[in-house]
Amino acid sequence: MRHLIAGVGGLALAALMSQFPEYAQQYTQRLGGAVDELRIIVEDFDRAASTAGLDRQAAIARYTASNDEFLAGRGISMVATFTRYEQMQATLNRVAGAGPIERLQLLPAYVDTDIGRRTIEHYKPAVPLTLEGLLYAGAGFLLGFALMSAVYRLLALPWRWHRHRLAARGI
Repeated sequence: MRHLIAGVGGLALAALMSQFPEYAQQYTQRLGGAVDELRIIVEDFDRAASTAGLDRQAAIARYTASNDEFLAGRGISMVATFTRYEQMQATLNRVAGAGPIERLQLLPAYVDTDIGRRTIEHYKPAVPLTLEGLLYAGAGFLLGFALMSAVYRLLALPWRWHRHRLAARGI
């Protein structure tokens, strides 16, 4: 009975852990799409600034120095856009260049992001046919089997003690 329960636990954790590579892939795709869209905005701004004979900093300075509240606000918004673009590009480079274990270690950092949350909200499970997916499934099975086996043994202790007491009494 213990092996059956442990096996079911192992299979459940194997199925769960095998989904991580797919989540990481879907996250990377979403992040890449967001970076591509921000790149278009940044390049458009830089091109417009260059056409006016300005670099990015000078163009932003013009926005923020404006007495027009709307234009000053747009300058602040563009600075935030540039910062977000740079952060997201750095995250994409880090995630795309990470190995399977490193990606798992990076998980807490990107699950907290807007893109990470949206990836979870729209996540589509997939059967892992990659070596990475199979390794995660195998690790999940071993961990799940060991955990459920330990839980079963712990929960069965009172009955084992009771049987040993009865056997010691000769009953």
